[in-house]
Amino acid sequence: MIKRSFLSLVLFSLCIVSCTNNDKFRIAKGTVGEITTTTTVSDLDEIFKNDSIVKNLSEGALGDNYFQDDDTYLIYEKGGKHLLTIVPKEQLDSTSTIKSIEIHDSRYKTKSGINLNSTFSEINANYAARPETTLQSVTLFLDELNATIAIDKEELGLRDFGMNQKVSLEQIPDLAKIKLFIIWFQ
Repeated sequence: MIKRSFLSLVLFSLCIVSCTNNDKFRIAKGTVGEITTTTTVSDLDEIFKNDSIVKNLSEGALGDNYFQDDDTYLIYEKGGKHLLTIVPKEQLDSTSTIKSIEIHDSRYKTKSGINLNSTFSEINANYAARPETTLQSVTLFLDELNATIAIDKEELGLRDFGMNQKVSLEQIPDLAKIKLFIIWFQ
């Protein structure tokens, strides 16, 4: 009886640890790991207390540069692995919520398993995508996640492809890899 109770406790503990670890790297609409639409810049220190945060702050409204950069918060694991790049909605404001999160670590994945290492066929099988052509890539808009995924034009075999030429989903090879994965919180 005691052995069975102990075994049940061990299995329950493993499930809790496993579920918590999965949540740490979960991507869903309005959620990346522990970050949600209500997370503020000041919350990042607590969420990533075991990681490193590099803060690149703009000059905000005080600067001379009319075309100023956004604040960015680069999140690194203790080993130096770049996890995320976070951009707040308001610059130089610790109470601002999050505007976007760029994913840099393949452990972050959606419920259907889409991550940085996914191919176009995996994305296309799980999400409705709207393609838009840019100068160097094709951007896929995934409304279900409020995300954008960029695929480099070289992955498409379209080196001499003009910006004004549209790319359809049928033109994207199944094995095309993700170049950029951003979740938007707006």
